[in-house]
Amino acid sequence: MVMEESGTLAESSECLPELRFPGQQKSLLLTEMGYPLIYQIEDIFYPVLAAVGVSVNLVAIVILSRGKCGLSKCITCYLVGMAVADLLVVITDVILRRIVGIYIAFSFLDMTPVCCLVEFMVFASTEVSVWLTVAFTFDRFVAICCEKLKTKYCTEKTAAVVLGTVSVLSCLESLPWYFIYEPKFIIDNVPWYCITKSRFFTSPIWAAFEMFHNILTPCVPFFLILLLNVLTIRRILVASRVRREFRNRNNGENLKDPEMENRKKSIILLFSISGSFILLWLTQFVYNIYARIAGTRYYYSATDINFITEHSSFMLQLLSSCTNTCIYVLTQNKFREELKNAVKYPLNLIVKLVKL
Repeated sequence: MVMEESGTLAESSECLPELRFPGQQKSLLLTEMGYPLIYQIEDIFYPVLAAVGVSVNLVAIVILSRGKCGLSKCITCYLVGMAVADLLVVITDVILRRIVGIYIAFSFLDMTPVCCLVEFMVFASTEVSVWLTVAFTFDRFVAICCEKLKTKYCTEKTAAVVLGTVSVLSCLESLPWYFIYEPKFIIDNVPWYCITKSRFFTSPIWAAFEMFHNILTPCVPFFLILLLNVLTIRRILVASRVRREFRNRNNGENLKDPEMENRKKSIILLFSISGSFILLWLTQFVYNIYARIAGTRYYYSATDINFITEHSSFMLQLLSSCTNTCIYVLTQNKFREELKNAVKYPLNLIVKLVKL
């Protein structure tokens, strides 16, 4: 989810209008003052994030789709869905919404209907990414803790239904964001740029919708991921303790148990998933609640701590689009083998062509 940018920079008593594309706001700002440090960091961070995010997620999609990673079809379905959602986040939010707005001035993306559509896609793709993480966590919880339900729920068909349902509901929930913007300029009957309508900040209906959106993503996912991970880890610990005691009674000594080692890896994986999600989203979640309560709408300096905090929170949140797939997949030995083979293949092809 890309939260509403609660404020925009203003100098003196004249406030710059809130432009939805960061590049649009940046262009106007640079005519008024020097180049802020936070923008210098973003100019490096976002292109690197785009290159890494597109590459990582494309590689994950291709390798997982081959079905040679030793994972069940159910797990593969979720992981491919998550990788696709993260890829869409990188394309819509990082590339179209931020990088293009910075480096390509006055493009067709600056037309009001187009930038409204991009905003809708940003919210929808991010929400799909978040809730697929929850769905996958729940699937693993069922697989480990619910033996009777496991055979019916943990199937490829169920995973496909969950992916479709999450995608449709996320798009429907994100649709109102398309209608909160209006054009800044109208040139030859063509509306340009997207600025937030003033009634968004005063209307109780929009306030209720934004609060609902913030609770739905990421507040509820925070709670669900933590709860499911705690229950799953507790089940693993109890089962591991019973297994260790059983082996000790039969063998008379504490031998190394490969099964327990695998369970320890599962615990580490689950903690990594929940920890990265919470750490990368927490700053933005807390700040947006603060901004709504404090009524923060404008910033008067590029060194304003609120301004820096908001932009830093966006960078952390978007970083999560590159880490989820890595945490879930790159820890798998067979995936790493497939990745090595994928890297070696073009190199071997080049060597053969050179020899010829």
